[in-house]
Amino acid sequence: MTRRWFLPEMPDVLGMLRAQLVTTEAGIVAFAAWAHGDGERADEVRAMEHRADDQKRELWRALRNAFVTPVDAEDLWVLSAGLDEVLNRAKDTVRESDVMQLPPDPPIAEMVDFLVAGVQHVGEAFDHLGEEGENATGAADAAVKSMRALERVYRRAMSELLDLDDLRLVTGRRELYGRVVAISEQLRLVAERVWYAVVKEG
Repeated sequence: MTRRWFLPEMPDVLGMLRAQLVTTEAGIVAFAAWAHGDGERADEVRAMEHRADDQKRELWRALRNAFVTPVDAEDLWVLSAGLDEVLNRAKDTVRESDVMQLPPDPPIAEMVDFLVAGVQHVGEAFDHLGEEGENATGAADAAVKSMRALERVYRRAMSELLDLDDLRLVTGRRELYGRVVAISEQLRLVAERVWYAVVKEG
């Protein structure tokens, strides 16, 4: 009788997470282009969100079957879910803008530029997950710093709304500004989870 030896599955889950990050970055870059007035990029935001959904599910299936992972499986799951929510919220912001027939304004464009920087820093952090040293946490800190800069733009923009008399415009702007800040808060959670994952592994 021939014995068959089965090696445990070791899928490249970090590679899958980084692939989802690349798609997320592409979606947020398209979101920034939309925020700067290129309305045609809205379809790209939606397309990247759907692609990232597929990548998330692929990663989750791999985590379920993986025998061992270079970073705790729960942390990878949470990081993937957080990235997914970043793009979901960007897509919803575009849709809300369309529904209200209120295009993005300069403060939104400025805030979304900081989102792009934040996602790029998170990508740098992901590149160093599973390694020794402070490269991952340093990049995560840079992402958080970008989100703080975004919040400063938000506070300034909200203050400027006090000078407007058009209630519909003020209400709509407040809604869109708040949605962008919600994206930044989600990205901050991803960056903070990088710290948690690194500290736990250490």
